[in-house]
Amino acid sequence: MTEIKTKATMASVDDYLDSVDPARRGDAQAIDRLMRRATGAEPRMWSGSIIGYGETRLVYDSGREVDWFEIGFAPRKGNFALYVNAGEPEVVPFLERLGRHKTGKGCLYLTRLSDVDLEVLEELVQRAAARSRSRN
Repeated sequence: MTEIKTKATMASVDDYLDSVDPARRGDAQAIDRLMRRATGAEPRMWSGSIIGYGETRLVYDSGREVDWFEIGFAPRKGNFALYVNAGEPEVVPFLERLGRHKTGKGCLYLTRLSDVDLEVLEELVQRAAARSRSRN
């Protein structure tokens, strides 16, 4: 069985956020504060570019288990990828009210925070963290 590549590291979250493009750094820091509030957890770097909050154990149908984060985000060049299980049906009502965004299988992609309703985003993130905790 192959080993999972995404793992928690000891790298500094603050140093990483300081390295984000200055034009996007304020949004990255705001997302960090939002996710800290939602989880009550100190963030950790995961494999160099993902900031994860909380810890959980994922168990796949195959029985394979991996350590993972409850929720997280990655400030990418063109967008922010929020790992909030955006593909789940209970998220749809929030996405309808959120504002400009895209979704993938489990990620929510935002270009900038000024494109979205921050109250809706905060509630969506809080519920994603609670859902993740309830699975353990």
